[in-house]
Amino acid sequence: MSNVFAQRRQKLLSLKALRGTAPAPAQAEAVCPACGGTVRRKDLAAGRYVCPLCGHHYPIGAYYRLSLVLDKGTFRELDAALSSNDPLSFPGYAAKLDAARRRTGMNEAVVTATGRMGGQKVAVGVLDSRFFMGSMSAALGEKVTRLVEYAGKNKLPLILFSASGGARMQEGILSLMQMAKTSAALERFSQKGGLYLSVLTHPTTGGVTASFASLGDVMLAEPGALIGFAGPRVIEQTIGEKLPEGFQSAEYLLEHGFLDAIVPRAQLRDTLIRLLRLHGKGGSDHAQ
Repeated sequence: MSNVFAQRRQKLLSLKALRGTAPAPAQAEAVCPACGGTVRRKDLAAGRYVCPLCGHHYPIGAYYRLSLVLDKGTFRELDAALSSNDPLSFPGYAAKLDAARRRTGMNEAVVTATGRMGGQKVAVGVLDSRFFMGSMSAALGEKVTRLVEYAGKNKLPLILFSASGGARMQEGILSLMQMAKTSAALERFSQKGGLYLSVLTHPTTGGVTASFASLGDVMLAEPGALIGFAGPRVIEQTIGEKLPEGFQSAEYLLEHGFLDAIVPRAQLRDTLIRLLRLHGKGGSDHAQ
């Protein structure tokens, strides 16, 4: 009986997460962290949490992002119950996991699902920075790997939205192992002719950048996203030099060939649909 109530509680938390679209303030107005301008909260919501004054893209939750890109009524979540435990008995980790679950209504920092975009069925995963900064745990790596394998088995295009602070230190080497695990799964997917679209959002850093986020057949990013492995201060201290202006921004990486395009949030769904139609059904027999 307790298991039934636990499932109902998790469902209610998930519904709450769907309503909690983005970390917008409770006040009627918000100060944009990029330009310092005052923006009405309802204008932020109407504009998909993009500042109407400067175009700054606020971080948004996984469920909300899925609602922006998927055809209405087609969302079907995969592995919703899969979650992290405390494999190393790291002090305070179990309590922090429970707090993150209560706050976000999520079991882990990634939501994986199937749905349709412009009528095309896809396998899609979204990392959510509200849950441990989207850090890569063993459970996150497992969910991403299962999604990749599901896409390969069912010959579906794969789309991953990354937003991460890197590996989750509370899980040590078990977290770092997910870099190889997810990358190997994507290599197998690629060998089958699967289409993988990677979308980097703010921020995408650490082990996620160094693994599955950077392996897309097409690499997209939102404007102004921070993308990199180590932080700018760590790099400057290591090499003893001042980094170029805008280093690790999406715009800098596009200029230097790391990205294929920067796509504003309002145009992202249409761009993904166009890419899906251009490349055909990912994993089909003719895609070699």
